[in-house]
Amino acid sequence: MVRIGLTGGIGSGKSTVSALLAARGAVIVDADRIAREVVEPGTPGLARIVEAFGERVLASDGALDRAALAAVVFADPEARRRLDGIVHPLVRARASELAAAAPPGAVVVHDVPLLVETGQAASYDLVLVVEADPATRVSRLVQRGLTAEDARARMAAQASDGQRRAVADVVLDNSGTPEQLAEQVDRFWVERIQPVTG
Repeated sequence: MVRIGLTGGIGSGKSTVSALLAARGAVIVDADRIAREVVEPGTPGLARIVEAFGERVLASDGALDRAALAAVVFADPEARRRLDGIVHPLVRARASELAAAAPPGAVVVHDVPLLVETGQAASYDLVLVVEADPATRVSRLVQRGLTAEDARARMAAQASDGQRRAVADVVLDNSGTPEQLAEQVDRFWVERIQPVTG
C-alpha cells in the first residue's frame, strides 16, 4: 500500500487533484468529509462540541450550525484549539479505519487540508502539495460564496505555502488551466506511483 498525504491551502484545488487521482484508481480518504461525518447529530463528536461551546452552535434541527461555530472559533485561538482537540482525533481514527479497509496494494490518498498544521506529514510515504497563487485562490473562494475578506482571513489562518513546501515531496501548481493540472497529476502518477506499484 502507498499512503499519500494530499494537502494545499483553501481554494488551491485539492478536490480537483483528489478526483484526478481517484480516476487513476486511488482510494480517497477525505478528511473534510470525515470531519462532517464525526459531528453529525447523535455522534459523540457533536455532543462534545455542544458541551464545549453550548447550544448556540446547534441549528434548529439539532445539527451543527457550522457558521455559528466558525464565528466562535475563528475569532478565538483558544476556542479553535479546543475544537481541534475534539474533532482531529475523531477524524484521524476514522481515516485509519478507512485506509485499513483498502485492498492490498492500493494507493491510498489522504486528502488532509490541515496536514501541515496538525503535524501529520511524517505519517505518509509521499506528501503531495497543491498550490495556486493567492489571487486565484481568493477568486475561487469568492465564486463559492465567501467575501474576499473572509477568503483572505481563512487563507491566513492556514499554513503558508512555504510551510507546506517544506514537507512536500511533490508540489503541483494549479494556477493555470485544468488541462495543465491534469498533466502534472499524470506526470506524478507515472514518475512517483507506477514505479512503486508496478
